[in-house]
Amino acid sequence: MKALIIVDVQYDFLPGGSLAVAKGDEIIPVINYIQKDYDLLVATQDWHPDNHLSFASQHEGKLPFEVIDLFGLEQVLWPDHCVQGSYGAEFSEDLNMNRVEAIFRKGMERNIDSYSGFFDNGKRKDTGLAGYLKARKVDEVHVCGLAADYCVYFTAMDALAEGFKTNIISKATKAIDKGAFMEKKNEFIQAGGLLL
Repeated sequence: MKALIIVDVQYDFLPGGSLAVAKGDEIIPVINYIQKDYDLLVATQDWHPDNHLSFASQHEGKLPFEVIDLFGLEQVLWPDHCVQGSYGAEFSEDLNMNRVEAIFRKGMERNIDSYSGFFDNGKRKDTGLAGYLKARKVDEVHVCGLAADYCVYFTAMDALAEGFKTNIISKATKAIDKGAFMEKKNEFIQAGGLLL
């Protein structure tokens, strides 16, 4: 069975949001259109406490996009985004969510960031997504959403590691940094992934 994983199509990652991906809104009609091709739809949602340590605002003298060591892991410091219960954390109202069976929230632990829909960045906490997909007899996943070079890429890499045949849908994702995504795309393909 084939599942579509819709990653983080939330207002803070869309134009006008605090961590906007340029032209991120352009992928929404594509995601809505392709939904009919899948047996199962799930979504991930970035869902941070307001004092999350990935936020530059939590580190005196640090600016967004600086990189620090956070409990032994490299951490990009982000503008405050997708704070639990805020407008920025909501899914875009233009995204068709009617057939989405389950939403997997990530980034809820203050001390560690979570790019992937499967695990936090230190693989310390499992969201339950892999178990859910396996229980539903899914063997192939297609990943779309925002942003291509972070949450989409890490979700897709973990899907491969969990044994799923995995594709990233190029037209249904946008990157923060296109150059960085080109490199990550090659890593994904070398690991056995496909680009659609």
